[in-house]
Amino acid sequence: MNPGAPTVGALALIVEDDEPLARTLEMILRAAGFRTERAGDGSRALQLWRAAAPDVILLDLGLPGMDGSEVLRTVREDGDTPVVILTARAEEADELQGLGLGADDFLVKPVSGKRLLAHLRAVLRRARPDPSARAEVLRHGAIEVDLYRVEARYGGEVLPLTPSEFRILAHLTEAPGRAVSRNELYDSALPEGEAFDRAVDVHVANLRRKLRNAGTGDLIETVRGVGYRLRERP
Repeated sequence: MNPGAPTVGALALIVEDDEPLARTLEMILRAAGFRTERAGDGSRALQLWRAAAPDVILLDLGLPGMDGSEVLRTVREDGDTPVVILTARAEEADELQGLGLGADDFLVKPVSGKRLLAHLRAVLRRARPDPSARAEVLRHGAIEVDLYRVEARYGGEVLPLTPSEFRILAHLTEAPGRAVSRNELYDSALPEGEAFDRAVDVHVANLRRKLRNAGTGDLIETVRGVGYRLRERP
């Protein structure tokens, strides 16, 4: 995939049981340079994900049989493919659930083709950085944030972070001790476009949990009225 044009040649797996909508989404994506695969249920989606290794998954939550949440959980347990959830359920509880399971972005139907493409391009650009960029590893105690490999490690062990969680950790690790606003984290780490107000907080909560599970302790502090910071001393 050409890093300068992240949609050209990228393979998108469209998981949507509404056949007319799936065809429309496929038409929009192909016109933008994507290659596409389509699945109408969760089991078929996982088969195609394993066989085709897509660059991004556009995932409906309300699927017959195995629902989208189960598909997302399996993808997150066995891989790191970027996932953009597309659903008709607009309640914040569904948004929180989707992000809590590790989705990279969340769109509520109906969504315009322009907005859909903007989100997919942002997810791909951040999940697949330009390999010609300067390799750099940020270090904070036993934590290593490898910007080239897009991989975070603690004590040599790879941390199971989503792309958004990785970007938040990388941004905080660039300046330990500095208070970083939620707006700054949103601009640097989350896909472009609209999102619900608590998106950054949900990603940080998931990142904190994974860091604690790895044995890092409480590394990320809340700065009241501002946002977050990484403790200066790990």
